[in-house]
Amino acid sequence: MTEPIIKLNIKTKPMPKTRFNSKNGRACLLATAMALVSLPSLAWNPFGLDDANEKPVAEIDWQLPAAPVDENLLPFYVGKSTRLAFAIDTKSLSVDTDGVIRYTIIGTSASGAKNISYEGIRCSSNEKRIYALGHADGSWVRARDSEWQSIAVKGNNLQHAELAQNYFCKDGQVAGKTAQILQVLRYHRSTMAQP
Repeated sequence: MTEPIIKLNIKTKPMPKTRFNSKNGRACLLATAMALVSLPSLAWNPFGLDDANEKPVAEIDWQLPAAPVDENLLPFYVGKSTRLAFAIDTKSLSVDTDGVIRYTIIGTSASGAKNISYEGIRCSSNEKRIYALGHADGSWVRARDSEWQSIAVKGNNLQHAELAQNYFCKDGQVAGKTAQILQVLRYHRSTMAQP
């Protein structure tokens, strides 16, 4: 048995002709723009790259280092605009498998007060992160705002830019293994113009 064929008799009216003028043209453009904004899945991707397959690099489980001692401190020059003298604890510096250079940095004021922090720099994204703050008794406290942040090239905290640009990174990549970076720090220490 075959199914009966149903015919529909639909009458359509032709669309009215509209003249394109500046008033309805702007409305049409606005409606198109709003429709495109509401469709984020249709983002422009001229090279057809699949960002969904790119996974962010997971950070390794890092450990706080021992408290810094004076004989392991390697000073580096930041510039005349800073009021602190900076040094890296050579025993804490590590180039890790997740592409992060971790280190303890000490900023010492003219009066001898010290700011101690354990930090990381990620060359690929030009970011820094403060993991923990050190106390005079050698203990650490986790930093409250411990998120990755862009490295500032202007302002007060230029020590991160100095480390990234002149010691740790080259062309968005880590500049070498731990021993190589320490060698660069030592070399600049003896040849840079001091204030």
